[in-house]
Amino acid sequence: MSESASKIWENVPSPFCGIASDDLKIQVDGTRVKVLEHGDAVTIPGFEAPLTDTAPRVAGRPVGLDIAVAEAAALLRTARLPLFSGFGTDVNDTRAAISLVDKSRGVFDQMRAEGGMRNLAVLQDSGWIATTLAELKNRVEVLVCFGSDVEANFPRFFERFVWVPATLFGQDTAQREIVFIGSAPKGSAATAPDGRLPKIIPCTQQALPEVAAGLAALARGNRLQADAVGGVPVAELQALIDRIKQAQYSVFTWAAGQLNFPHAELAIQQVCQCVVTLNKTVRAAVLPVGGQDGDRTAGQVCTWLSGFPCRVGYLRGYPEHDAYHYAGAQLLGNGEADVLVWVNSIGLNPPPGIAVPTVVIGRSGMVFEQEPAVFIPVGCPGIDHAGHMYRCDNVVAMPLYKLRDSGLPSAAQVLAAIEQAMGAKTC
Repeated sequence: MSESASKIWENVPSPFCGIASDDLKIQVDGTRVKVLEHGDAVTIPGFEAPLTDTAPRVAGRPVGLDIAVAEAAALLRTARLPLFSGFGTDVNDTRAAISLVDKSRGVFDQMRAEGGMRNLAVLQDSGWIATTLAELKNRVEVLVCFGSDVEANFPRFFERFVWVPATLFGQDTAQREIVFIGSAPKGSAATAPDGRLPKIIPCTQQALPEVAAGLAALARGNRLQADAVGGVPVAELQALIDRIKQAQYSVFTWAAGQLNFPHAELAIQQVCQCVVTLNKTVRAAVLPVGGQDGDRTAGQVCTWLSGFPCRVGYLRGYPEHDAYHYAGAQLLGNGEADVLVWVNSIGLNPPPGIAVPTVVIGRSGMVFEQEPAVFIPVGCPGIDHAGHMYRCDNVVAMPLYKLRDSGLPSAAQVLAAIEQAMGAKTC
């Protein structure tokens, strides 16, 4: 582990924020990292997390890397149904993990996949008209945040893509309009540069499906035989539809992980149907946002390699997708998984405290509810080694750069070593 002289890095991309902010100014002093400019509530804790654990542990006892790898391989070799989860990882880490999942006849599930499954159900059933962050930045006139406090997950979303100083088409971005359906945002990032507050259409989370259905019906030109829908006056919903029909370009966005109620996918589907109807006369699109803790990257890599999104099992020697039966919480809760391999090289989210043997290939500094059977600390992509991650609109794979020498291996290296160790003996 080197203690080199202090160095300043400019235009550093963030592996933590989901929108792939690439304008950070970072100071590295030995192994210490400090965000000097353009940090936020997500990126600062991510970059500045101290380097603590550097030695692998087996049952809490420090061991060499080869011993920890051998122990992890032994657990997988005897496992009936290993579950691989976590996956706050970059492209290379995820690729190596899926190769090991295949080798061990296990199940692959990302820790944030539940929200993604809500979006996927809509995409599979009826599709949508989606946009990108670049299109949002250059074209949006009215932005509707449906049931989601976007700023809570993406603190610089409005700064980077809404209140921008210039667009490709000369739009006066200060005149853009922001509407929240649900709760008001906790921060002030959605406030316009001239001080205009976003419009709030308040309703409970449980009422969001009714409100979405009401918007879809009004977009079709239907007349609702009610004064209010989900506690929202129909006149207020009609006024929003009328405004969108006058706009040059409108976007509905949501964070599916925040839509935490039964059958949330049906509410999302109604929003998407509303947008499809609007496109008969005006331009509108949806932008489901995610990308935190590597969920978009995991989904992309899993699809390339297996032909399916997350929640893929290799139990029969080939990939099969099942959004319900291959959910990690389901497999652990039912006692079906007998080994958990938790891979998280970006965040410090620990595995759930469970009774089955757990192998953690995780970022240094992770704190556990209970000590895993094997813990192998690894470097963080974008700090300790180079890599790539997908941002929240699934369009751009952002390059990540090595900022320091920590002496830690990458998760991809550790996973490949475990796979090699499994192949060294007869299963």
